[in-house]
Amino acid sequence: MTSNDTARTPDIRKIVVQLEDTLKDCGKPVSGKMKVTVAGVIKNPFAGQYQEDLEPLYDLGKNISGILAERGVAALGVKPDEVTSYGKAAIIGTDGEIEHTAAILHPRFGAPVRAAVGKGDDIIPGTKKVGGPGSVAVVPLTNKNSIWEFDDMDSTEITIPDAPHADEIVVIVALAVGGRPLARTKAD
Repeated sequence: MTSNDTARTPDIRKIVVQLEDTLKDCGKPVSGKMKVTVAGVIKNPFAGQYQEDLEPLYDLGKNISGILAERGVAALGVKPDEVTSYGKAAIIGTDGEIEHTAAILHPRFGAPVRAAVGKGDDIIPGTKKVGGPGSVAVVPLTNKNSIWEFDDMDSTEITIPDAPHADEIVVIVALAVGGRPLARTKAD
């Protein structure tokens, strides 16, 4: 198997699903406000080496994003069209380079996420960083069809105590329903 074949099929060590269902905020009851953050810990096929052609990571991003987004929709327990916002992130282990996260998150990552949530006219906001086990990823969330929808501008975060190892990548998809719990900020 070539390194290109390896990059196309995610070598997943674990998937972590973190569900947040807000029931009350500032003493006020809240309903229909949920976020899920789904992280996949995968092997970095280019760890410890410089690779000029990163296109195999484009397909790896496409494949892992679909898996994570489908898990996220299932964890929320809603129909795909009910997901209102999304975000993405990646943490590369120290034997990788930040460009590996860009190759995973950008060229082909979005289409499977959009398919899993029924639509998605706007960009999927994201972050990337180099880090070791326990690194925190802060994931921005914006409305999937209108990035300027203030009520859906939010974030979530996740940390995995034993990831990423130096030769791994933590890839993250975050999805939300209903925006911030007590959203009332208006545009001028």
